[in-house]
Amino acid sequence: MSRLSNFYLLTYNSLQALGWMVSLYRLVGNFAATKSTSGAYSSTGELVCFLQAAAFLEIIHGAVGLVPTGVLLPLMQWGGRVHFVVAVVRQLDEIQQLPSVFITFLAWSLSEVIRYSHHAFNCLGVCPFWLTYLRYTAFIVLYPTGVTIGEMWLMYQAIPFMVKKNLYADVFAYLPFSYYNFIRVLLLVYPLLFLKLYLHLFKQRRSKLGKQHKKKRN
Repeated sequence: MSRLSNFYLLTYNSLQALGWMVSLYRLVGNFAATKSTSGAYSSTGELVCFLQAAAFLEIIHGAVGLVPTGVLLPLMQWGGRVHFVVAVVRQLDEIQQLPSVFITFLAWSLSEVIRYSHHAFNCLGVCPFWLTYLRYTAFIVLYPTGVTIGEMWLMYQAIPFMVKKNLYADVFAYLPFSYYNFIRVLLLVYPLLFLKLYLHLFKQRRSKLGKQHKKKRN
């Protein structure tokens, strides 16, 4: 990798890590001050929307070979998250104060602080083993928590409000189904998409931690 590419990736990952640290700080700070999860979106929702939208760059990174991640799996995760936070949560004030928003944002913020910090240190060539271990272990709890009692549960709770508002009626007027019926189908497919990504992360864990253990023995 050229120095310019490495510097770009270091900058990108450092800024994302910093952004998610700010999100985590706001989220936890609001909870500590109010003793309530209802202020999660008001405290950090717009920042989360921006950070997730900016993560589209990672699909481009994979497409041009800047990183060896490929395109499909990053696209699936990016699309799922952006749809959730921008198309659903941001559009429905009625659900923004529900606990599932806090759970999702907390799981995302923790996992992304770890992930982007790991990437940034790798760009510097000085990533400590404990951070690598955390990167490929914390997801075991954070990922299913964010997806199930976060994203899926909140979208299910949002359906009555989608029906009431006939959300995105103009867009779906040309289709034989409504947006809320699309969400119902999506909730049936979500576990399959989640399982594919979850198993991929376990495969990465075996590969990365196995290499780290070999290095330590040598």
